[in-house]
Amino acid sequence: MVGGIAAGSAMSFVALLVVGTYSAAAGMGTGGGAVALAKGAVPARYQALVEKWGNLCPAINPALLAAQLYQESGWNPRAQSPAAAQGIAQFIPGTWATHGIDGDGDGDRDVWDPADAIPSAASYDCELAGYVKKVPGDPTDNMLAAYNAGAYRVIRAGGVPSISETQNYVTIIRSLEKSFARPVGRVQPSQQAAGAIYFAQKKLGTPYLWGGNGTPEQNGRFDCSGLTQAAYRTVDIELPRVANDQYNAGPHPSRDELLPGDLVFFSNDLSNSRAIHHVGIYVGGGYMINAPYTGAVIRFDKIDAPDYFGATRVTKDGAAALPKALPKSRSAA
Repeated sequence: MVGGIAAGSAMSFVALLVVGTYSAAAGMGTGGGAVALAKGAVPARYQALVEKWGNLCPAINPALLAAQLYQESGWNPRAQSPAAAQGIAQFIPGTWATHGIDGDGDGDRDVWDPADAIPSAASYDCELAGYVKKVPGDPTDNMLAAYNAGAYRVIRAGGVPSISETQNYVTIIRSLEKSFARPVGRVQPSQQAAGAIYFAQKKLGTPYLWGGNGTPEQNGRFDCSGLTQAAYRTVDIELPRVANDQYNAGPHPSRDELLPGDLVFFSNDLSNSRAIHHVGIYVGGGYMINAPYTGAVIRFDKIDAPDYFGATRVTKDGAAALPKALPKSRSAA
């Protein structure tokens, strides 16, 4: 990547872009619903399974199923929680015994095998949707509430029950769903983008530090995801620390729909968001502000590179929905 704009002209350049962000916001509508998966959002090894089984019944779709799997295990097929939930879909043994299916038709039901666990998760969702199909309200919200609190409580409440854990679970999965879905139409502009850019442009010229979070002990230095996390923290959005998790903090505009403030990502595997290795803050004109690597300073760079992966328009709900901690692998449990 090559820096293309001198830091001395940064203030006026960014100021114009920030004004453009709000101008664009005034003229753009929101995108419609979608069930196709966003590029690389699901690891390639699981994409066909999620696409197939995510269409098992009307209450689910591939993006929703992906959101559940990511929230449960972070795509770790060997995950095990302290409550003994197991595998990529985090079934507890009793639930697996009743609801696990032989998804790949090999004659067994293996909770540790994604080819069984992912179909079982979809099948269980659809079974729950059937239990609550006569309940008023959104069928998918009711299904997710039944997943968390049980179908009886949803039926008794006539919808999502007034249980904070259950309401939070529904909100989390529906928010995460947007980060796994390929948008239809344009993605709604961010109203927080200008503040994030303002923070980042004040750091231009600061030396890069691997693992840097900008603390006084680190002399205010950052690495790439430390910079983006700090920038969005100033507008009251808390991003995860790692770049590949930041990718799931909102919907994904296409390259020709980028707006200032979008996070732009670069990956070692263009089919897998879990292989993302770098992130920057888009500022317009094909450029980003980023902390590139050891020996360099925070600067402007072009985003068009062979490893360009895609972008995320960060939302407060999207960031809040991301898992704070994921189950350990079975070998580490």
